[in-house]
Amino acid sequence: MDKKNKTAITIIRKIEYMNIASITPEGMPWNTPVYYGYDNDLNFYWFSWRKNQHSVNVRNNKNAFVTIYDSTAPASTGVGVYLEGEVKELTNPKDILIGMTVVYRRSKHKVRAISEFLKHFPRRIYRFVPKKAWINDDSDIGGNPIDIREELDIVQLKEQLNNSPPV
Repeated sequence: MDKKNKTAITIIRKIEYMNIASITPEGMPWNTPVYYGYDNDLNFYWFSWRKNQHSVNVRNNKNAFVTIYDSTAPASTGVGVYLEGEVKELTNPKDILIGMTVVYRRSKHKVRAISEFLKHFPRRIYRFVPKKAWINDDSDIGGNPIDIREELDIVQLKEQLNNSPPV
């Protein structure tokens, strides 16, 4: 397995929160950390109140950017996964069940009823589908650590995620 993909997969499996960068209806950036789960196709799911700013943002603009990294890593030692893609608020009960299953499996909580994510209930389930992925490379130029992102092959990353043992 490619070393960079292996590192990215380890990060995705280990880190439980990701940051979602979205754009407000006024065109301003908005960044939000969320607890997430992921499926075998490298789709990411989370639950959020439908009136949260990031929920409003992705209903207005499906484009988002996600980062997953260990925020406790010492300076100049951290490695992160960067993902560009699209977010959708799920309304189909089949899709909601998939999202619920992956998030609740990861959090080890009891699965709630699908109806609690529809109609008048306050929370929704969102799916982020990445189109591109990067990982930062810990380069050094003249004794200065430099954070350089290297693009990953998203198809290969998905294949290796499914063909590697859990961390």
